[in-house]
Amino acid sequence: MPVVSQIQRQLDYSLIPSSTPIVIDNGTSYFRIGWAGEDDPRVVFRNIIQRPRHKTTGETVTVVGDHDPALFKYFDCSRSGPRSAFDSNVVYNFEIMEWILDFGFDRLGANGSGIDHPILMTECVCNPLYSRSKMAELLFETYGVPSVAFGVDGVFSYKRNQQLGVCRKDGLAVCPGFMTTHVIPFINGEPDFRGSCRTNIGGFHVTDSLKQLLTLKYPYHMSRFTWEKVEDLKVEHCYIAPDYFAETRLFQKGAPEAESKTRCWQLPWVPPPVEEGPSEEELARKAAIKEKQGQRLREMAEAKRYSKINELENELRGLEFLLRQLDQVEASGIPSFLAETGYVSKQEVESAWTKASQSLRKVKGEQAELEDKPDQSPSEKFNLIDVPDDMLTAEQLKEKRRQIFIKTSAEGRQRAKQRRLEAELERERRNQEDEERRLENPELYLEQLHVKYKELSEKIEQRKRLKTNGGHTNGNNQSGGVGRGERLNAAQRERMRLLTTAAFDRGKGEDTFGARDEDWELYKLMSRDNDDEDEGPDPDEAELIRISSRLQELDAAFVPKLEMGISQPAIEVPKFRPLTEEDYRVVLGVERFRCPEILFNPNFIGVDQVGLDEMAGVSIRRLSCKDQELEDKLTQSILLTGGSSAFPGICERLEAGIRMIRPCGTPIKVVRAVDPVLDAWRGASAYAAALQFRSQTFTKMDYYEKGEDWLRRYQLQYSL
Repeated sequence: MPVVSQIQRQLDYSLIPSSTPIVIDNGTSYFRIGWAGEDDPRVVFRNIIQRPRHKTTGETVTVVGDHDPALFKYFDCSRSGPRSAFDSNVVYNFEIMEWILDFGFDRLGANGSGIDHPILMTECVCNPLYSRSKMAELLFETYGVPSVAFGVDGVFSYKRNQQLGVCRKDGLAVCPGFMTTHVIPFINGEPDFRGSCRTNIGGFHVTDSLKQLLTLKYPYHMSRFTWEKVEDLKVEHCYIAPDYFAETRLFQKGAPEAESKTRCWQLPWVPPPVEEGPSEEELARKAAIKEKQGQRLREMAEAKRYSKINELENELRGLEFLLRQLDQVEASGIPSFLAETGYVSKQEVESAWTKASQSLRKVKGEQAELEDKPDQSPSEKFNLIDVPDDMLTAEQLKEKRRQIFIKTSAEGRQRAKQRRLEAELERERRNQEDEERRLENPELYLEQLHVKYKELSEKIEQRKRLKTNGGHTNGNNQSGGVGRGERLNAAQRERMRLLTTAAFDRGKGEDTFGARDEDWELYKLMSRDNDDEDEGPDPDEAELIRISSRLQELDAAFVPKLEMGISQPAIEVPKFRPLTEEDYRVVLGVERFRCPEILFNPNFIGVDQVGLDEMAGVSIRRLSCKDQELEDKLTQSILLTGGSSAFPGICERLEAGIRMIRPCGTPIKVVRAVDPVLDAWRGASAYAAALQFRSQTFTKMDYYEKGEDWLRRYQLQYSL
């Protein structure tokens, strides 16, 4: 598990003598501070700050290190991400650094009067002068520190393990950290920074890669893959494969060894409640309510029906009384008699009586009898159709046109109904034949459908190309490009000819088109819909749609062509599938060794740099000692230290990689530090507790007198 922050405020600061130095391991990931000579740091927290706003007042607060999850209840932490003072492994933002130092000194127990203890602070290899001088200025000017010393964290870790007998005086320190990885050669117990090298790859990139893989693999659990949780998964489950490609093939084949190396993380899952059907009492209650509502609707409909019947009966009685009075009035006096009634003629009153009587019979339920036993035969109903127009009055001509329209509409509806019935019967017959053929030989039937679908598709495409190109291509244009006239079909070209002729004739004088009847005949001719596109649905396209639907039912791999402009049947969108217990199980398989592999192959994430094994060879070559005995001493004591060196299998993989780049027979020994995380602080604590430590520091007076340039030549002597 990663180090848990210990942010309890210490209470013994005033009891510590002012001669006791304060040791600070200013790491990119964690900030550790404590007293020299002790085995463990007093305060440990993440080296980040966060500045959320209060949800109610909008006030900004500064949270240093690990934030309390309870803050999310009162503060909006989503808009202000964590910020670090480091760029790679170099401190560049000293405003954030001041917040972190304030918090660290406060947790150590210091008051606001200043720090009166010497300070030993770790830094990166070959720290730039600007960063070192600004850090010294911050410590001297802001906190009043009497003296300061800077040392490399990886060197302190190597020196501590050298004292414990883990490594020798001559060797290599390989330090995979949080943001970078360093290799430092040691000769006679002192680091030789001329042969050191750095790669911008570390534990941050491993965690970030694992987070991205899990997010892509389980997109519906993105909120659960927080940085802290992914860091825990990396520390608990990731390892370095002895042979990456062999391990990958093992998981690809699904071997039993791969299953034994797979780890599962079961997220909390609550099964969805099972919806039980309604009980018999509930069904009976709902049926009673439904019956009661239906009875009420029936009563309302019946009351409305009786009201309508009474209204129509009253209207009929009034019309019958009016007709009896009209029988007693002379023909010449009928218009004046009907002037106050709203009717014009006796025929109109009779027509109104007929409509009212038909409506009354329909409301009373006698319509079926009227349809079964019509009062009039077709010849009596349409008695004016065959009568010449010169033998009819104006009113009769109007009635004749109405009868013609009614008869034509009825016959058209009957023909359309008959066509629909015949088409339905034909469709059923063809479906039955298709089903019989499919049952006889399903494979042959499916193959024939594919062949027919392909033939119809090519036929329709060819016809559309011919229609677009006018049936031919231009001889001067071999690529198929045609002019406007060639893209028109015969009917469209005829229409354009008529329009051109009419415009030419009328252009000679005043535009009087439409004044004569023959002009409108020309208009009808031009407006006649005789294009091929409007003749109705193409039977080939209808057959293609039918075959496409059939293939979608029988062949799951069939994909219809959508580029022909044919309306394909709508594809049913799959419904949302509820998440099961299996979906809440996070499986870590190939991710366990794929993410840490970037320490040896940074090109996996697009970083064009070398890995750990090649860095060791580069560091040895940079020394240019040309002493085989010294090179053998360096490879016999290779120490792995740093937070990212705790992966299982990293020592064996590093030893195998170095053996491939060194001459045959070279003695190679790779060991891991006793505590890769805290050995840097413990080594610095032991160094600061030595009596000779004061000779390795520079005081505030030296800083004021010699200035920042003196820091360029400052070098700590690690062997006291």
